[in-house]
Amino acid sequence: MSPRAFGHEPISFRSMTPAIKALVVANVAAFLVGQVVGDQFYQLFGLVPRRVLQERWVWQPVTHLFVHGGFMHLLFNLFALWMFGMPVESQWGEREFLKYYLICGLGAAAATIALSPGSGTPVIGASGPVYGMLVAFAMLYPDAVIYLYFLIPIKASHMAILFGLIEFFAVTEQTTPGIARLAHLGGMVSGYLYLRWWWVLKLKAQAGTKSMLSGQPRAPRAPRRSDPKGVEEPDSLLAEVDRILDKILVSGLESLTEEEREVMRKYSERIKH
Repeated sequence: MSPRAFGHEPISFRSMTPAIKALVVANVAAFLVGQVVGDQFYQLFGLVPRRVLQERWVWQPVTHLFVHGGFMHLLFNLFALWMFGMPVESQWGEREFLKYYLICGLGAAAATIALSPGSGTPVIGASGPVYGMLVAFAMLYPDAVIYLYFLIPIKASHMAILFGLIEFFAVTEQTTPGIARLAHLGGMVSGYLYLRWWWVLKLKAQAGTKSMLSGQPRAPRAPRRSDPKGVEEPDSLLAEVDRILDKILVSGLESLTEEEREVMRKYSERIKH
């Protein structure tokens, strides 16, 4: 899948990436069913921490992600998913995108259950994964400008930090009990931890495995070398990838230069093929 080019195209279902389309359809379908069935639907498929722990309703951490109580709640989440998710899916591909979406959703559910285990109030909505998507977007495009409330220009990285602080203080001060702040914060934290640690460690493991299978020892800090034709040698590429992954672990994705991002794109293509 080619990287997404930013533009000013209107929202169109046909132009959406495959995973975004599937999530939009699933959320709209669940919303319509909920409107017909009523409160029983939200009790059964929303996230009720007490029932998950005491009655083993283990499907709720997943199903609550597709349940919305009102049209504006649904519309806001789908709009945010479209805005932040389209570029992320275009970079990662459908499979990795959906895995990340589920991880953020489960992280949101885990935070809610852990910090309010006796609650009998259903928590519903895709806000946890949506907030996690904001984190991914900010790490991929830290300098992209977003118009907050359609008026205030702010960098994506600054917006993610701002929203994280808002959710944190809202949780600690309990200023908005009707909003699932724990789910928002859980989605952001789980998404950040996955991208900052697990995802990077997985890439390092893949690099090491590929090196062992090819029978070429990895030079841990070898300088980059090129043959007379300007083609980078395989062991040099692996060493550079190793250096960049270490840099991501210490300073984050946003610290990479354009040259380092291009090295990682080249390595990703090698892994795919």
